[in-house]
Amino acid sequence: MEDYLKNNFELEAKRPSEEAQNRWRSAVWLVKNPRRRFRMVADLAKRAEIEKKRRRMQEKIRVALYVQKAALYFIDAVERTEKHKVPDEVKQAGFYISPDELALIVGTHDVKQLEYHAGPEGIAKKLSVSLKNGLSSTEIPTRQNIFGMNKFVEKPPRPFWMFVWDAMQDLTLIMLMVCAVISIGVGIATEGWPKGMYDGIGIILSILLVVLVTAISDYKQSLQFRDLDKEKKNISVHVTRNGSRKKVSIYELVVGDIVNLSIGDQVPADGLYISGYSLSIDESSLSGESEPANVAKERPFLLSGTKVQDGSGKMLVTSVGMRTEWGRLMVTLSEREEDETPLQVKLNGVATIIGKIGLVFAVLTFLVLTARFLAVKAINGQIRNWAINDALKLLNFFAIAVTILVVAVPEGLPLAVTLSLAFAMKKLMKDRALVRHLSACETMGSATCICTDKTGTLTTNHMVVTKIWICGEQKKVENYKPENVSEKVRKTLMHALFLNTGAEVVKGKDGKTEVLGSPTETALLEFGLLFERDFDAERDELKIIKIEPFNSVKKKMSVLVALQGGGVRAFVKGASEIILGMCDKMVGKNGESASISEEQRKNITNAINDFANEALRTLCLAYKDVEKTSNESIPDSNYTLVAVVGIKDPVRPGVKEAVQTCLDAGIVVRMVTGDNINTAKAIARECGILTGDGIAIEGSEIRDRSPEEMAEIIPKLQVMARSLPLDKHKLVTMLRKEFNEVVAVTGDGTNDAPALHEADIGLAMGIAGTEVAKESADVVIMDDNFTTILNVAKWGRAVYINIQKFVQFQLTVNIVALMTNFISACISGSAPLTAVQLLWVNMIMDTLGALAIATEPPHDGLMKRPPVGRNVNIITKIMWRNIIGQSIYQLIVLGVLTFDGKQLLKLNGPNSDATLRTMIFNTFVFCQVFNEINSRDMERINIFRGIFSSWIFVMVMVSTVTFQAVMVQFLGKFADTVPLSRDLWLVSILIGSVSLIVGTVLKFIPVSAKSSRVFEHHDGYEPLPTGPDLA
Repeated sequence: MEDYLKNNFELEAKRPSEEAQNRWRSAVWLVKNPRRRFRMVADLAKRAEIEKKRRRMQEKIRVALYVQKAALYFIDAVERTEKHKVPDEVKQAGFYISPDELALIVGTHDVKQLEYHAGPEGIAKKLSVSLKNGLSSTEIPTRQNIFGMNKFVEKPPRPFWMFVWDAMQDLTLIMLMVCAVISIGVGIATEGWPKGMYDGIGIILSILLVVLVTAISDYKQSLQFRDLDKEKKNISVHVTRNGSRKKVSIYELVVGDIVNLSIGDQVPADGLYISGYSLSIDESSLSGESEPANVAKERPFLLSGTKVQDGSGKMLVTSVGMRTEWGRLMVTLSEREEDETPLQVKLNGVATIIGKIGLVFAVLTFLVLTARFLAVKAINGQIRNWAINDALKLLNFFAIAVTILVVAVPEGLPLAVTLSLAFAMKKLMKDRALVRHLSACETMGSATCICTDKTGTLTTNHMVVTKIWICGEQKKVENYKPENVSEKVRKTLMHALFLNTGAEVVKGKDGKTEVLGSPTETALLEFGLLFERDFDAERDELKIIKIEPFNSVKKKMSVLVALQGGGVRAFVKGASEIILGMCDKMVGKNGESASISEEQRKNITNAINDFANEALRTLCLAYKDVEKTSNESIPDSNYTLVAVVGIKDPVRPGVKEAVQTCLDAGIVVRMVTGDNINTAKAIARECGILTGDGIAIEGSEIRDRSPEEMAEIIPKLQVMARSLPLDKHKLVTMLRKEFNEVVAVTGDGTNDAPALHEADIGLAMGIAGTEVAKESADVVIMDDNFTTILNVAKWGRAVYINIQKFVQFQLTVNIVALMTNFISACISGSAPLTAVQLLWVNMIMDTLGALAIATEPPHDGLMKRPPVGRNVNIITKIMWRNIIGQSIYQLIVLGVLTFDGKQLLKLNGPNSDATLRTMIFNTFVFCQVFNEINSRDMERINIFRGIFSSWIFVMVMVSTVTFQAVMVQFLGKFADTVPLSRDLWLVSILIGSVSLIVGTVLKFIPVSAKSSRVFEHHDGYEPLPTGPDLA
């Protein structure tokens, strides 16, 4: 069985090949309801068609942007303006340009028409907006009414009745419905009204109940996925409103908003560039053009859906929602369907195998029942005498065979994965983790290694400058006062802090000063504001000519400014050893520039190391006076060192415990950071990541090592400092391909996208992460907290083990239901379980069983085992032990009741046969109820642990028992049951409860491993090594 599954139903969790996807689709056989079973499976043909359509549209947009726009220069501007007269309602609202004209100017890059309106400044006037202060919050509703909302037309959600219709497409249920209708017709003709219709009505009501419960479950799942999808698309945007900068949802953006853009951001709407530095835009998502477009005053057009590749800037929003090029592209193309997960595919394989076995048993049952019936007629000499009742009996045999098929084909297995994943994703959303791809939640249960950033993930990201080295002296900031240095030194330091920054100082709603920017930038500005409160005055003193924003490759940020007395000065800040290497001079006590001696360089390096050993993040600030040139390039050498600052970023509470939990769970935690190696080592020791025998190296060492040397280092590697994004990518690739690790990696920058894409699970930071990083990730950690990553791993393990528990439970029911009816048909010529009863059992084990078992929350014990191995068997030896043991017990009990029940239970009288059949049915159901409780843990004896923490499980149990009681006591005419006495109820429950004792006994039976390697807990987990193995 496992070989068959591996050959036909093996799929990569990330970027599966089309060949593997087609292979398992062609191997699936005997599907009762394709519409429902494959609802969460990608339609490959449709996907290919959408991709072709996307490429065609991108080509059209590319032609429109890069070819057709040239023709617009030759069109007379007056003619065009006549076509775009401003509607009266727009004028009445206080605007003097129509929404359609705005969309056309930006959409077609019409420079001539833009010039006609006096450029972005003229457009801003016609939109009644201040380019400095932005909009007033009170204007938002008016602008939404005139220019529209920033939302795209989406496909309407599927209504509930569509899910009902899907559930009714089940071929076996349709066949049963036909049987029921014929049964009603024949029954009324032979037995009269209303007695003759009870059997048929019972089947119809059971089918309707199954359809309704199935539809409700599927509908609720769809709502969960829809909510998660909305959350995925909800991007935060920085805008200027009421004179201050604030964050708003992309959906709240309106025409006239001033948006602040930085590296990695998605352009949230169509607009015009107002100001900025070295702004470079990746338009490949819209036009397919791989070369980035440089945006400046001469080419000020920005299109929604594109990404900021470099630089920063401000834009004026001119079109939103369906008036943008991106909006028109999105409405034409449907969303990309989610790829099926490996567990879904594997369970489709299991369902196929069981379905084939079930079909054989269903056919055999029908043939045996029919053969016995014909043999009896032949013995009695009535083979040529046929009545309507005989036809009714044959119809009943066929209905039983079809119902066996209903029970035997476990359609619920693959769908249980979707149910479990949807539930896990919803819970993780509450725990601040947004799962972007279904398979990531599943794969996280197999993670053997987490490569994590330091800043913001392991630390709080609340940074404060606590130490400074300046003019040859180390000082604590709390003891550092402006009068301690000369005015010239103070002025130079303030310029280095206030001019070379990506942050802003703004007034909050309460009038207080706030700093907006990255935590590092914020810490530096807050330090500067201790000595100079007027940030804007300092900025306005000098004119900024050029900015080179910080990036993770260069590890520095530079700015070129024009001095008041003439001349140009460059300021640089960044990684301490890199900036120090660029400096050959330092600022003296009186502000003079003096050469750095070898002794002084050694003292500065010692100061940097002292800061780093105290777990402080170190940065150097420097400047250089340069000659003004036409190319305005910022130099890379001969700078004057101004100061070294030490920034404290405390470790998050609970991180040390979370790291220890990961280690207990067999997950290796590696820190990969751009910080100084001494800072990284200090933080790693504090978090419990760096141990005595662990290795901490710099990224440059990985670049220089041979593959053989790397193979020796990587198993002990715990910290990689001063790493570039390419170093992270190389490490992830080696861990996956050379060491067969399942790697989760965190990232926040645009340059982290390749590593996030390469990893088995890419984890992007929700607060510090760029939109480019989030799009490349599988999971977004909304609070940037390492503990949240641990929760994702815990839920990943819970999903896997819950599915295994459900498989164990469902296979037990399958075996018992099949064998009971088949053996009884062979021996007695009748099936003890009727069609209605089997439909009820099918609902218990399928929809309700999945709901109860597949949604159980994780417990701490899950993190005391190693990860789920790659490509382990879904059905383990321990599961087979439990399935076979429980099946034997139930078959013995039901067999004894079927053939000797009357004598044992002392049943007499005309209703004894009906009472016995009801007793068998009731006992069978209670065996499943208690076995469902048994399935909560496949190895531990205490199966009641945490039972009340899973309210869904308790509700399903209570509902099942309640409906079973109603069915037996009050719905006898439809369910073919009779009311049972209190004693018989007690016997049924006691026999069912013995399943708990059987389950306990089975757990004492040892199960041998497959190989000499100690392997496999019940759920495919490898035991943690101990003693000599650990050594």
